[in-house]
Amino acid sequence: MKIVVAAPYKSTDIQSLLNEIHRTGHVEYQGRNTVKSIRVADKTWNVKIFKVPHLLNKFVYRYFRKSKAQRSFEYAHTLLEKGFYTPNPIAFAEQRSALFLTDSFYISEHLDCQLTFRTLIHEPQYPDRTRILQEFTEFTYKLQESGIYFLDHSPGNTLIIKQKDSSYKFYLVDLNRMRFGHLNYQTRIENFTRLALTEDMLEIIALKYAELCHKEYQDVYTDLLNACDNFKVKRAKLSALKQKFKR
Repeated sequence: MKIVVAAPYKSTDIQSLLNEIHRTGHVEYQGRNTVKSIRVADKTWNVKIFKVPHLLNKFVYRYFRKSKAQRSFEYAHTLLEKGFYTPNPIAFAEQRSALFLTDSFYISEHLDCQLTFRTLIHEPQYPDRTRILQEFTEFTYKLQESGIYFLDHSPGNTLIIKQKDSSYKFYLVDLNRMRFGHLNYQTRIENFTRLALTEDMLEIIALKYAELCHKEYQDVYTDLLNACDNFKVKRAKLSALKQKFKR
């Protein structure tokens, strides 16, 4: 097994943990991938167990592309180096054969948070909601200004923690899909489309984003609304197509 660790962790400890991963730990999330939390000494770690790729991708990830686990680990370091937040990366591991990548894992420190972005969608009366949305918009703008395009900018992938001064910190998770480089205005607007924004959230975010990028509010609001509507249409068509092939 290939194991890469961040200091001061040891690959032997990671190997021991992964040897027992399917028999121990608490399942935090079960879907296409699985996330487990595990107590290690006096700390809690999260282990993301990636779904085994299909046959072609097993070969591609073995020889031509970095695995999702490796990208998660490297992108976590990139975020931290650029001054953004994510649960501290510990290691990634890959189980390989001569031809294929089979299993892969990303390990990070567990982070207790008060809410995720999804909370703001489902609880419109959440305390300080407008301020959180404004600060989240500024956080996204700073990401974009730093040349970071977080492709999975969706409701469950931003953890939010309130600070003692009543400001908020935003921690990104599910990091394996990112791009880096200059982002034009349209790409920046489309970066908000996966967030399932309600009408009032659109208004708050558009107002703050217009202030940040020095544009007219109505223009930003219209662009954001159109981008979100287009994304919903594309997603509905894709979902219908998938259902058609399942029959």
